[in-house]
Amino acid sequence: MNNLVEIPELRVITDSHWPQPGDDALVGPPALPGFIGSTFSPLVAVVADRCLQSLYGEVAAKQGEKVGIVLVSRTGDRVAAEHVRQAVADGKRVGPLHFFQSVPNSVAGYVAARWGLHGPVVCLNPPGDPRQAGFDQAALLIADGDADQVLIVLVEQASQGDTAVALLVSGGDPL
Repeated sequence: MNNLVEIPELRVITDSHWPQPGDDALVGPPALPGFIGSTFSPLVAVVADRCLQSLYGEVAAKQGEKVGIVLVSRTGDRVAAEHVRQAVADGKRVGPLHFFQSVPNSVAGYVAARWGLHGPVVCLNPPGDPRQAGFDQAALLIADGDADQVLIVLVEQASQGDTAVALLVSGGDPL
């Protein structure tokens, strides 16, 4: 019995970026209710919204379609992690919103619920190329039948400016 799964080529259906023309990169993305003190989660939400809106408009994903999310970041939410680290070092209580948002699955779950996505949620912190890691994971989810499409979100916070990219991919030959 052969347990090998054929890994599909992926096709990018639509994408979005932060920042893009018209974005105020110094101010950052719009606030996201329930997520405070950091741009990480709002970055994920804004690029995911833009990407999915370009395909679905304001309507959630089609019923029965399995759309997974792969959130990839080399550094994670640096601002939230530093806040939690400092609070613990100072012997202070960590507020529940900071604890909640320090887990990247929180914002990925928010996106899935907002858009009615019915697929797996995977968060990666790869040692190598984040884009390749996202594509590799998406290909596995599609090959295994866990997802028909995958929303790959790449996000990084940096002193020179935050960046985020969302790519909705499916199996199939490249365009």
